[in-house]
Amino acid sequence: MATGPRYKVPFRRRRAGRTNYHRRLRLLLSKKPRMVVRKSTRHTRIQLALPGDQGDNILSSATSIELKNYGYSGSTGNTTAAYLTGLLFGYRTIGKGFSEGVLDMGLHTSSFGSRNYAALRGAVDAGMEIPHNPVVFPSIERVRGEMVAEYTGVDLPSVFEATKAKITSEFGGA
Repeated sequence: MATGPRYKVPFRRRRAGRTNYHRRLRLLLSKKPRMVVRKSTRHTRIQLALPGDQGDNILSSATSIELKNYGYSGSTGNTTAAYLTGLLFGYRTIGKGFSEGVLDMGLHTSSFGSRNYAALRGAVDAGMEIPHNPVVFPSIERVRGEMVAEYTGVDLPSVFEATKAKITSEFGGA
């Protein structure tokens, strides 16, 4: 480790590998709420955050665990669950009076067709205005769970459609 009078110790969250301050500054300069997507191996969490003096203020949120309340019986850590969580988040957020934002994936690597972009697709399908390129979205077959159904035997596409219909009908969507 470097020492001496000219050495500057990085911020604690930078040292821990939790925050990329250059990317965060660019997101904050947009002056729009951030759609924060965080994924783990088992779940997806989405929040709408505005910067505040004492930290970010969370305006709306949704997690893939909540999909059980809408009849979803599949895994909560896959692309299908990420899309449905994004859809749920989008409808909730629009219901609270917010309709735009920018995607904040944190330190997750950007790869086309990932769960982050499935969540973004769900929010956009709900009616949110988030800058994106449709090329990054996963295919509709992947979102519906047809690929999972091929090798597990679980009828995920019908569970997906039923859950999507229930979420859409609860929030008055088309």
